[in-house]
Amino acid sequence: MQQFILLLSLLFLHNCSRTFCQSSVQSPTPTKAPVPPPSLAVPTDTIKILLKAGRFLSFVRLMKATQVDTQLFSQLNSSTDGITIFAPNDNAFSSRVAGAVGSLNDREKLEFVQFHILPRFLSISDFQTVSNPVKTLAGSDNKLPLTITTSDNSVKISSGLTKTSISNTIYTDKQVAIYEVDKVLVPKDLFPPAPPAPAPSKPVEESPVVPRDASAGAIIVLHHHLVFFGVGVCIAALVFTL
Repeated sequence: MQQFILLLSLLFLHNCSRTFCQSSVQSPTPTKAPVPPPSLAVPTDTIKILLKAGRFLSFVRLMKATQVDTQLFSQLNSSTDGITIFAPNDNAFSSRVAGAVGSLNDREKLEFVQFHILPRFLSISDFQTVSNPVKTLAGSDNKLPLTITTSDNSVKISSGLTKTSISNTIYTDKQVAIYEVDKVLVPKDLFPPAPPAPAPSKPVEESPVVPRDASAGAIIVLHHHLVFFGVGVCIAALVFTL
């Protein structure tokens, strides 16, 4: 019996010491999971928007050929000013306009596409307060004037050679605005007006030319008249002498 009690005492002491040791050991502080960095906003894909609209293929080809699409992606990624695009629809590229644009060199094509893009975001209401001439990605000097006016809820655009207006809002997200126009914006620097045609010269009046045959016939007739006149004079003189 005493041995049994002794055994229980030893087991009790063993359990107490084990519990005391575990409680004395400081539990490790749980580590927090790393917080992922906030995802960066991806710039708006203007090409994708225009292709989805389905009627700007000619303008999209020019944007890709001149790498303006890459320029816009970089600008939207590094600036908060945004952009505004005046996108001519496919009907605006008539055969005459397409031929004129196709005759431009690479630098001129780049300037032509950039002339349709403003380096800041403009809503429809913002056009009421713009200062003319409006700056485009192609510049704002006298060779590339672009003026914008508003009247009766209409936004009118003039390049000096082209006059058009915004016909539809394709896309807007407070950073990118894409507006549809029915005509291509033609800058004076690339498409100067043709000089006026010279006035037709007055034809020189030529003196009438008498045919050789006619002059010869006139001389023969005159000769016969002189002969008859001489004969008549002789006859008259003979009659008076008689």
